[in-house]
Amino acid sequence: EALSVVALTLIVKYAMEMRKTKLAPPEVVDEIEALLEAEEYQEAMEVCESEPCFFTNVVAAGLAKINIGFETMEHSIGEMLDEENTKINGKLSWLTLLAAIAPMLGLLGTVQGMIGAFDQIAASKGQATPDQLADNISMALITTLLGLMVAIPVTSAYVVIRNRVIATSIEVAAVVEDMFERFRPKSKA
Repeated sequence: EALSVVALTLIVKYAMEMRKTKLAPPEVVDEIEALLEAEEYQEAMEVCESEPCFFTNVVAAGLAKINIGFETMEHSIGEMLDEENTKINGKLSWLTLLAAIAPMLGLLGTVQGMIGAFDQIAASKGQATPDQLADNISMALITTLLGLMVAIPVTSAYVVIRNRVIATSIEVAAVVEDMFERFRPKSKA
């Protein structure tokens, strides 16, 4: 029961935190784009610092290298994308842990119930009646069921949230790449 409460709490928390509007708020994306268009890079950096999120952390990494060169900016952006994705995956790994532990706890109860059933058989010298075994076998099945009732929805929620984060991460990377194209050196034709 406690495991299901923790799992539900984390699912709701991560579903809210890891929405596209939280990872890359559209109004912040628009504001940064306008500032870069106006070549107000320091102001863009200040917005990134005052509105920390996935998107602004990635943009700030590029802006911090603005005077060093495009390749360095691009490299910093890539590293920050990896770092932000790692942070998110670290959080989401708690869901995979809960999804793995739940059936194990169910299995623990199953083993305990079966040990109880065999103890009952031994105590009755092999003459245990079904009603004498029923409690232990019932406990074994119920704990298995409860473990699966936690693991299945938690695994499903993990996959949905993770896929949403992956899609947002890809989208943020594309938006940032487009924003920083203005800094790419023009080739001489």
